[in-house]
This record gives sequence, C-alpha cells and structure tokens, in this order.
Amino acid sequence: MKMSNNVSRRLQRSLIVFPALALAVSVGCVSSSGATSSPDAKKTTTTVKKKPVTVTSVKINPPKTTIAKGSVVTNPTALSVLATITVQNEYKSGYSRSLFKHWVDANGNGCDTREEVLIAESVSKAQVDAYGCKVVEGDWLSPYDNVTHTNPSELDIDHMVPLKEAWDSGAWNWTAAQRQTYANDLSDPRPLIAVTAGQNRSKSDKDPANWIPPQRSYQCTYLAEWVAIKAHWNLSMDQSEFGRIKNLLNDSCATTTIAPWGTAGSSVAMPTTVTLPSSGASSSVTLALTTATVAGGMGREVSPVRCKKAEFGQTGQYKGAAYVCSDHRKDGTAYSAGYYMWRPA
Repeated sequence: MKMSNNVSRRLQRSLIVFPALALAVSVGCVSSSGATSSPDAKKTTTTVKKKPVTVTSVKINPPKTTIAKGSVVTNPTALSVLATITVQNEYKSGYSRSLFKHWVDANGNGCDTREEVLIAESVSKAQVDAYGCKVVEGDWLSPYDNVTHTNPSELDIDHMVPLKEAWDSGAWNWTAAQRQTYANDLSDPRPLIAVTAGQNRSKSDKDPANWIPPQRSYQCTYLAEWVAIKAHWNLSMDQSEFGRIKNLLNDSCATTTIAPWGTAGSSVAMPTTVTLPSSGASSSVTLALTTATVAGGMGREVSPVRCKKAEFGQTGQYKGAAYVCSDHRKDGTAYSAGYYMWRPA
C-alpha cells in the first residue's frame, strides 16, 4: 500500500513537469520560427541623439584681472585667440542660404544692412536716394584686391565668415533669430565688408584653407578678422582651416592683434599697446605708439579703407595726397559707430 502511494505521487509530479517542458519547447520554437520568417525582425532602428550645443556670443576682451596703474595692457594676438577655438569636423548637411534672413532693417531707420555697410564704408559721404534708402554713389576701396569703386552696383557685401561656413561650424544649431543676427551683424565693422563683387564670388563659401585675398598687404588683417569672428560667435574650425591659419599667422602675422569686439575698425599687422596712466581717472588711457607707427609719419602709405581706433588722428598719404585716420568724413559727418576710415585730410 505504501509503495502504491509513492508511485501515485511520482506520477502526479510527472504530469506537472512534462506539460511545463512541452510549453517551454513550444514557445522556443514559435520564437525561432518567427525570427526566421519575419523580415521585420531583422531591421534595427537606432536613434542617435546629438549632443546639444549651447550657442553663446563670446566677447573678445582682455582677461578680467586686476591691473596696477602704470602697467601695459596689450590686445591678444590672433594666434592666442586662435588657440581658444574648438577644432572639430564640420556639420555638412541641411544648409540653405534662406536660413539666414538678410538683408534686414534691424534698427528701423529705413536702410537695410547692405545700404548701412555701403554708407559706413564710403570714404566720402555716400549719396543716398531718400526713397527707400538706396546708395547711388560713393567712394570705396575693396581691400581684397585694392580696387577703387564709385558705383555701389560693383560691390558685394561680403560676410567675412560666409554663411555656409558659419552653418557648418555651429550655426546649424542656432535659432532663426540668432542666424538673422549673424547675417546682419553691425555690432562691429569686421563681420561685413564691401568688396569687389568678383572677389566675393571667387571666395564664395571657402575658408582660409582654400582662399585668402590676393592683396598681400591685407592678408594678416583678413586672417585676424576671421579668427575674431569665429571666436566672438563661438564657431569651430576644421583641422585644415585651423592648420593653415596657424601656419600663415606664424609665418607673417605673429604680432597681429585682435581688438575687443565693437571697439576697432580693423585689425592690422602692427601691435598696439595701451598704457594705463599712473594718476588721474582710471577710465582715461594714453596710446603708446610703436616704433613702426612713428617711423611712418607723414610719409606712411595708406589706403582709403578702415583704420584702427588706435590710429585715430594719424596721417599718411595715398597716391600723393594727404590722408588721416578719422571717425568722421571731411565734411564733418560721422561714420557709423565703431568705424574709423583713412580719408583725405
């Protein structure tokens, strides 16, 4: 009787275990069969999340340090600013010029950005058609090729760092408002410049690895302004761009400096130092001119293009005529804020 009970219990356990094993095998077979017969099972969808990029406007200003009276403050060199720029591969998709709205009348004075630049950069007072603020005549010198123009239709307003280059270097992650501000940036004379139309179209959207101005005397300025804009707008550089700019600066422009944003008409290959006085108001400064500047004197050859704030009041000559670096035209009308031009004395 005891043996019969043991057999009965074993039989019951078998009846529980075998259905469970059968169910497991059945499930395994269905899963395997489904993986083989369903083409969708082979597809894998991977979502790659791009790391968000915070876009900020980086001002190129001297470091915040306590400076003793009587010490010398020097604007950073283009090479030192270059070293702060991120080097990474460009973002090569999605660009459209229409993503950068221009030209706009940002200040509501009736003149769009193109006309504002033409008015600001004309050495003489530009003639403007009051109906619609259209510049019809003036005097411009294109620094890319050293060619003078009186007809504004011969000029393009060049984005020093082209719109596509900006897109590839970080502007792809900006808002529409940020891109519009960039495309119409009049906060400093460096981002937009009037140049011979053919030169602008030759440059197209190339960076300095593939194009620099043919006018050799302007090349250091061009490189410094490119670096200044990239730093100000927190834009990156690719390896070839960074490498060539670094090589060119080291070769010929090691002393080229970059002025704080909004304070200088142009960067030049000659360093300028500012000495804080040992007495008097802390806000006043005296300019310590370099030997190269003083040596130029009245005989210094200049061109009727933008000059630097530090050169204000200095004189030179262009085609035998006396010129002066000024913030106003000969007739007394002021250039746009931040602009200093070599104009007839």
